[in-house]
Amino acid sequence: MPKPGPRTPYRYSDTFKATAVRLSQLPGVAVRDVAESLYIHPFMLSRWRKHAREGLIVTKGIEVDKAVAAELKALRQVKKQYEQLKLEHAF
Repeated sequence: MPKPGPRTPYRYSDTFKATAVRLSQLPGVAVRDVAESLYIHPFMLSRWRKHAREGLIVTKGIEVDKAVAAELKALRQVKKQYEQLKLEHAF
C-alpha cells in the first residue's frame, strides 16, 4: 500500500536531463528503452526532448559514452529477438 500524503517529486539535474536526451537521439535507440534503463517514465523523457528542441535544456557539449550507446542498441536487438521468439512459440 502506498505511503499516505503527498508524493515526493524527484529533481533531476540539467546534466542528467541533457544526457538522457542525447542518448534518446542516437540512431536505432528508442525513447522507451532509454527511459527504462534510466528508471524514468517515457513521458518525462519525451517532455525533456521537447524542452531541448525549444532550447530550455542545452544538449550541446554533452558527450555520450560509447559503451552506454552500444549497450542500449544491444538491448533493443535482444528485445526484438525476444518478441519474435515469443510470437513463434505462441503458435
